Amino acid sequence: MSQPNPRAAWLLMPLLMSACVTPRPDVPRLPPDPLIAADGSMIKTAEQWRQSRRPEILEQFRRHMYGRSPEPTEVRIEEMSESLALDGKAQRKQWRVRYDDAEHAFFEVLMYLPVNASKPVPAFLGLNFFGNQSIHSDPGIRMPTTWMRNDKKIGVTNDRANESTRGKRASRWPVEKILARGYGLVTVYYGDIDPDFDDGFINGVHGVLDPPLAGKRATDAWGSIAAWAWGLSRVLDTLEMDADVDAEHIAVLGHSRLGKTSLWAGAQDERFAMVISNDSGCGGAAYSRRRSGETIKVINRVFPHWFCTAFRAFDDREDQLPIDQHLLIAAIAPRPAYIASAAKDSWADPEGEFLSTLGADPVYRLLGTDGLPATKMPPVDQPVHGQLGYHVRAGKHDLTWQDWQQYLTFADRHFR
Repeated sequence: MSQPNPRAAWLLMPLLMSACVTPRPDVPRLPPDPLIAADGSMIKTAEQWRQSRRPEILEQFRRHMYGRSPEPTEVRIEEMSESLALDGKAQRKQWRVRYDDAEHAFFEVLMYLPVNASKPVPAFLGLNFFGNQSIHSDPGIRMPTTWMRNDKKIGVTNDRANESTRGKRASRWPVEKILARGYGLVTVYYGDIDPDFDDGFINGVHGVLDPPLAGKRATDAWGSIAAWAWGLSRVLDTLEMDADVDAEHIAVLGHSRLGKTSLWAGAQDERFAMVISNDSGCGGAAYSRRRSGETIKVINRVFPHWFCTAFRAFDDREDQLPIDQHLLIAAIAPRPAYIASAAKDSWADPEGEFLSTLGADPVYRLLGTDGLPATKMPPVDQPVHGQLGYHVRAGKHDLTWQDWQQYLTFADRHFR
């Protein structure tokens, strides 16, 4: 029988000692070793990782957590528009990604590229919560017409966006500063891909590509996180058609539930050159076995549409999961990945996010990178950058310019 991986020994005590609940003596709480296959064999080479362990990990996440997405479908670009914007500093492009002939089988993409940068331009791609028009006050951004959750602070009423919502989330999308650093920004309203409510999967991409038969779905049928991740890959399909974009240097980024999405998108689709998770918590970067902050049982109860129904079997049974979130980060290797937390975001378990990042380190090192240059959680506002990056920012659950500064610096390190 194979022996435990010695490189993972540092993980065991911090995970047990820092957990918020008392370990159950009858059930092991140790996370799966990334370099021990399901049959107990040791993974000792990069070839073994790529050919055996990584596919096995992805299959387990599909079977037990996110569900199985359909095969990529051919996409078409429709209603492309292009013009100068932001006082001539940006080239603004907008288009529809059509993935089926059904009436509503499309989603709207907004892209800004820096005018003065050499083409093709590397870019950040991320989903937004309240429509493309919410990321900037630019009056040329198309207004979404799809369902949107009401929000008094943003100005959404009657489940639709309106003119008052322009720029209401600009603090999370520092467009001009991103452009000034030589990067493009691409975004899509996540509700265009799949609405974020438990509707029985009859709307959005699910309703077009995978409608439930007689009201029944397979236990490993894809949930909304998998649908949003699928949509990100379809946007990347269209970026590969644009000569102005360096499609080989696209960083996929997400905050909160969309941070979970960026991790799953980046783990599955190796075309994403960099993956960034901001405050993604349970089902994202944080260890499930810690049961700290949001738990599997809570997330499945409050957001039953996010994951496949097989995930519910692990409510209060985290120890029985054959996977944990360090394996999701490891599946991104050797591509650069950055995990970020916020000090006051206990619901997302910052320490669990760091430990999970550290748990992926053995794989990154096996594949010849420097991994994560830290063995202890760094102090607040003291980021660490290697092939894996991590920081815990002062403040609450949010995506801020302080976070973006690190992501831009991280991109400079790996893309330049």
